[in-house]
Amino acid sequence: MGLLFEQIDSQPSALGEITLRRRRIPAMGDRDIYEVKLGEEFLMSSMFVEAEVALADLGLAAVAGRDLDVVVGGLGLGYTAEAALKNDRVGDLLVVEALDTVIGWHQQEKVPLGHTLNSDPRCRYVHGSFFDLAVEDAGGFDPDQPGRLFDAILLDIDHSPRALLNASNASFYTVGSLGKMARQLRPGGVFALWSNDPPDETFMITLNELFTDTASHIVTFYNPLQNGESSNTVYVGIKPSGD
Repeated sequence: MGLLFEQIDSQPSALGEITLRRRRIPAMGDRDIYEVKLGEEFLMSSMFVEAEVALADLGLAAVAGRDLDVVVGGLGLGYTAEAALKNDRVGDLLVVEALDTVIGWHQQEKVPLGHTLNSDPRCRYVHGSFFDLAVEDAGGFDPDQPGRLFDAILLDIDHSPRALLNASNASFYTVGSLGKMARQLRPGGVFALWSNDPPDETFMITLNELFTDTASHIVTFYNPLQNGESSNTVYVGIKPSGD
């Protein structure tokens, strides 16, 4: 494909080969599209970022205050982290990513938002499993401040609570594990989750066990590959102020 396609990097990981690619589709205009694949499965594309941005916007809109301490679970191509940093109420941002290759792409600025995240002093990468750090009885998300509490946790890793990148992640989407994660939220703090699937009533029941003012927001966007509208879901819940 010549200049229309470039494989930027490919590295082994515990989940399989992870690959960063850049392509241009002339019919869609003269812009670079970045893609990440895990094995033969597409993980993400810069072609569709509206819902990743909405994850930060909707999550942070639901929490009050300023100088917010925020966790983003899953770095990806950086769009949720960038959207969070655009909110001037955010005082500190931890981005938790299990794959050091993905962190390296940003640190080496092989992806478009690498420089943006690297140059913002509020942003710090944490190499580790979000799911393990979420349910730890001690420690938590910030290795420099064990037991630290946060105002918002924004999660974008699995395709949905049912469509998982790793089968072992299933135990996280339960009252028990989400309850352990919620201990790392301040009262009134927000948990928000991106999903590729339509709203899931069963998962909403689980959220309602732990959070108040829960909502499943449908985020629509134009899909040029299908020449039509597509949608994702963003779940939002608030930790009760008395907890």
